[in-house]
Amino acid sequence: MENRKNYFHLHLVSDSTGETLIAAGRAAAAQFQSSHALEHVYPLIRNRKQLMQVLEAIDGAPGIVLYTIVDRELADVINQRCREIGVPCVSVLDPIIDLFQSYLGSPSRRRSGAQHVMDAEYFARIEALNFTMDHDDGQMPADFDEADVVLVGVSRTSKTPTSIYLANRGIKTANIPIVPGVPLPDGLLSATKPLVVGLIATADRIAQVRQHRLLGTTQTFHGEDYTDRASIAEELKYARSLCARNNWPMIDVTRRSIEETAAAIVALRPRLR
Repeated sequence: MENRKNYFHLHLVSDSTGETLIAAGRAAAAQFQSSHALEHVYPLIRNRKQLMQVLEAIDGAPGIVLYTIVDRELADVINQRCREIGVPCVSVLDPIIDLFQSYLGSPSRRRSGAQHVMDAEYFARIEALNFTMDHDDGQMPADFDEADVVLVGVSRTSKTPTSIYLANRGIKTANIPIVPGVPLPDGLLSATKPLVVGLIATADRIAQVRQHRLLGTTQTFHGEDYTDRASIAEELKYARSLCARNNWPMIDVTRRSIEETAAAIVALRPRLR
């Protein structure tokens, strides 16, 4: 009974996509391991009619309310109605905006979805994502020199999801599997622009992830070597020697989330350039 989790409703009300709220809500909820949030996300709430439907839903399932609504009148309605219902609510961005205004000495423009403007940075992210998808799992090696980052590693070291996460930050990322006996493409070895990073993990962790993957394969697939810890240890030994030989930094992803791995890679870039 000690591990039993309590559940609570978490209402996320946004006049934009809700991404900021989801990230903030999950970051806060993660600090309370004995409780689990039941998320209710309400994006693109920009008029009173839409908001009243949301407030009815909150009334039917009371819980914590987080919102990012730049329209002052709508924000006041949320605050008032939450007081009447008896549920806590907070504007996630208001304290930050107030801090910026105080420091910068000018008021904010208070635009809904201002972070999603289709400017040069937006199109750079799209370009990076397209590049990353085209260069997944060793594809199109001839133009690896156009990449910002190239990830190398044995199977199941989270190369693809990490690449996609970096691409969403505007970083063109390619990834290549390291397989003993299979040479790396010449396009990588001759590339001078990208930061090449090796991703590694413990043999136990990789074996565990690979075993889960095998559950969805056909019966004709023989995965003994694929999940054998001794074989995996040899793969990792080869990968480490390859990275050491080429002076490529390595990151152990055993206990890292995709976000933490990506942050470590981003931190490496300025130091190595």
